[in-house]
Amino acid sequence: MVKSHFSHVRHWVFDLDNTLYPPSARLFDQIEVKMTDYVMAELGVDHAEADRLRKHYWREHGTTLAGLMQEHGIDPDPYLVAVHDISFAPLDPDAELAARIRDLPGRRIVYTNGSAPYAERVLEARGLAGLFDGIYGVEHANYRPKPERQAFDTVFAKAGIAPQTAAMFEDDPRNLAAPHAMGMRTVHVAPAPQDGDHIHHHTDDLTGFLSRLL
Repeated sequence: MVKSHFSHVRHWVFDLDNTLYPPSARLFDQIEVKMTDYVMAELGVDHAEADRLRKHYWREHGTTLAGLMQEHGIDPDPYLVAVHDISFAPLDPDAELAARIRDLPGRRIVYTNGSAPYAERVLEARGLAGLFDGIYGVEHANYRPKPERQAFDTVFAKAGIAPQTAAMFEDDPRNLAAPHAMGMRTVHVAPAPQDGDHIHHHTDDLTGFLSRLL
């Protein structure tokens, strides 16, 4: 039944963090520490205020970076380098996931609110390097973040993605709203499902889900 819902798909779009690796790796915990430190240094606030602002910008602007750019005019590139300077030791190669992605018909891309160089390092650590036709970070969306529709439009135009024949895999449900509106098949990848008309499918096992499509 699920397989039939993807029979038209020839463009496969994958988010990165907590989608192509399990949340149990807690990689983003490291990034959040780096983000808070960066906000402290950039804005001259204490740790508690920096942590509050980090969460506030994420809620209101889509990412902490977007909030810092819109409200404080910071240069995004040094920020992206600093917050992604983390250890990838918690990540293990996943040969089965690699095989399922390799078998997908058509073009495959990664699209993350992080940077493309960071995504490349994650993919290398997961044994997924070389499987994708393109790797796109927030820099490719002119630093506009998901969930903004403009960000998706920009990246998909660069990647040659046709939404009507595409599927989006994403852990953050709000980042599936624009793809759904564009006509994509949407898959929420997370430990627990969330309700929403813009979510077609949910899975807590990406490898298992992909195996059902082939």
